[in-house]
Formats: sequence, C-alpha cells, structure tokens
Amino acid sequence: MKADLVIKNIKKLYTLKGPNRARIKDEMKEVGLIEDGVIAVKDDSIIYVGQGELPKDFETHENTVVIDARDKTVIPGLVDSHTHLVHSGSRENELAMKLRGAKYLEILAAGGGIHSTVEATRNATFSELYNQAKKSLDIMLSYGVTTVEAKSGYGIDDFDTELKQMEVAVKLNEDHPVDVVSTFLGAHAVPKRYKDNPDDFVRILIDDMIPEVSRRKLAVFCDVFCEEGVFDIAQTRKILEAGLQYGLIPKIHADEIEPMGGAELAAEIGCISADHLVAASERGIEMMAEKGVIANLLPGTSFYLQSGKHARARKMIDSGVPVSISTDYNPGSCPTENMQLVMSFASLLYKMTPEEVLTASTINGAASLKLENKIGSIEVGKKADILVLDSPNFDYVIYHFGINHTLYVIKNGKLVLDRQKGF
Repeated sequence: MKADLVIKNIKKLYTLKGPNRARIKDEMKEVGLIEDGVIAVKDDSIIYVGQGELPKDFETHENTVVIDARDKTVIPGLVDSHTHLVHSGSRENELAMKLRGAKYLEILAAGGGIHSTVEATRNATFSELYNQAKKSLDIMLSYGVTTVEAKSGYGIDDFDTELKQMEVAVKLNEDHPVDVVSTFLGAHAVPKRYKDNPDDFVRILIDDMIPEVSRRKLAVFCDVFCEEGVFDIAQTRKILEAGLQYGLIPKIHADEIEPMGGAELAAEIGCISADHLVAASERGIEMMAEKGVIANLLPGTSFYLQSGKHARARKMIDSGVPVSISTDYNPGSCPTENMQLVMSFASLLYKMTPEEVLTASTINGAASLKLENKIGSIEVGKKADILVLDSPNFDYVIYHFGINHTLYVIKNGKLVLDRQKGF
C-alpha cells in the first residue's frame, strides 16, 4: 500500500488507542503512548500506526509528504466541542467596568452584556459574520483544533439571525479545513419582550424554530441555557424534548451559576453532554455517571469571570463521569480561541493530569459531538486529524503554558498548517 503522508521518528506518539466511546476514570490516563513512533496516511485515513520503521509492505511515492518528527510530540487533532463561534463585534469595553466591580446587570443596563452582541450580530451581514468567524477558525487551527462545535444564540427571538448564524457555520464547514458542527441555541436568553411571559417564547421555539432548523438541516444538536433568570427546568425539558422529536440531539448549559438541577435533567433526558456544571450537585454528578452524560467543562470561562468557583472535575472523574474540555469561545465570558491555554487551565485549576486533559480534549470531545468513531484518536481506519507539537512530551505542553506549541497540523490526511512556512 502506498502512503500519501508519513510521520516518522516520532519521539512521543500519544495515540489515545482504546474503545470508541468517552473514556472514564482511569481510562482517561491511558493515552496509548508509543515511543519512536511512525504513522502512515492514505487519502484522508490512517493506514498504519506503529513503532520504529514503516513496514516494507507500506511504500511511499514521488508525491508522498514525509514529516520528520524527531524530538517532537504527536497527538490527535484537538476537538473544541463548545464554542459560540459565529457572532459579530466584541465587548472589550466591558473590561474596565468589570475591573471596577460592576455586576452583570449593571453592564446590561449600560447597554452591554449579551444584548450588545445580539444587536451587533443582527446588524451584521452574512459576509461580515463569515469573515469574523473564519478569522477565529484560522486561529483555532493554528493552535491545533481540527474539529469545532459552533452554537447559534445571538438572534434569540429574531429567527432570521439565528438561521443566518447557522448558515454561516454550515458554509464554513464546507470551506474551511476545520470541521464545524452546528448547534441550535435559540434558547440562549429570554428576549426582553417576553420577560414577563417566557413560556410564550418557549412555544415559539418549539412550534416554529425547531421544526424549521430541522427541515433545513442546519444543526445536529439543540442546546438550552438552563439557569436562574433564563430557562427553568420545566422549560428546558420541553425545548430539548421537542428537539429530540425533530432529530436534534440534546445538549444543555447546566448549573453554571446556581444548582438548578440541570445535571439531573441532562441524565433524565439523555443529553449527549452537560456543559459548565460549576454548581452541579452531588446527585447530579451521580446521575450523569449512571447515564454516561459527558461533562463538558470550560475552565477558561471560570478563569475569565474570576468568580473563584470551578467545576469539580476531580469529583466527576472519580465518580465515573466522562469529562471533556472546551474553550467556550465567546465575546462575553471567554474571548479566547487558544485551546492549548484552556488545556493548561484545566490542569492547573481542576487538578487534572496531563493525560486526563489530553483525553478530554480529543476522544472525549469527539464523543460529545458523536464523532468518536471517526476522530479523537490515532488508529487505523480513523480520519487522519493529527497534530505535531514542538515539544519533547505532552506534559511539557501543559507545563509551558500560554504559548503555541503547534508545528504541523494534518487535517483529513492533508498538511494544512506548517508554522515553519507560515501556512
């Protein structure tokens, strides 16, 4: 068999070889390490993974790309499974207010907060949204992200804006090397005009928006921000169950600020993931473990908000909850596309080992997007989404934080980024 791409002399090859499902407990430390590794790729798939030299029955041809990874680390492409990628504008003007101690409601009253992003996104053209999101995707790719989830949620009751966000995400998935998986988050906030009658807006979501999103095939998942002052448990249940009826897989922003019972609801409904979980209860964690709901944790958000409160990752892992890690890239509470930095935060703030962080950012992230059979590990038959890091081992990546360790990114078997050449 002739290989189109070969990575040889790999000092540390972390394959994440194992079952094609989210890993739990001690499985999260089993990273399939091979020293002096070699990988062969044909078309978009991995055809060989091993140690030492490439076997003689695997050949190269005149156009084979050969990467010498001597003294380098190789891992699966990173999966950022919770982002608010498509939006317009930014909110750096709120930083000074936050530093002075202004609360969220004060910022909202001053014209900031989510409503400022909603207004900017509504006023932006398709091209403007596309170009801003593409710039962010380029940055994410430079940090080794090969698959990303993108939520709507900045149109809210302006359904045309919600559709526009998802259409941008679909177009980016077609155009950009990074795979973009779309999520409908129409239930991101209660619109001002429905403040006194939020159930009326819930009915619009269920009767009008969800069926149309499904008909147009604009999203894979349906998400709800279940939180005090946003959508309560009963409303969240109705929205997610409606999504299920139309083939949208449920996710949930759960227990970010208050212990609302979002983790418990995620287990009852069978959500693929429950995200944030800073205030998740003991019972909620137990139920998520029982039902295999992935805890998608967002350490960058806790860091940026400086609340002093963090998701109890150690408790979750020890309880058997599968854990994934994401950036939560958004303009308000986590304005960064740097997945490597967020991975360091996961270790430093959550006390997760580097091996657990790697698992959370690859195969478990893939599982939270129902892509574990295609990506998330370096194994024969899987898509060749591979990251070559300019580091002697993966621990060094977590330890030497805040910089970009990426050297090469291979996506679908193609070399799409070479930092030495600038592409």
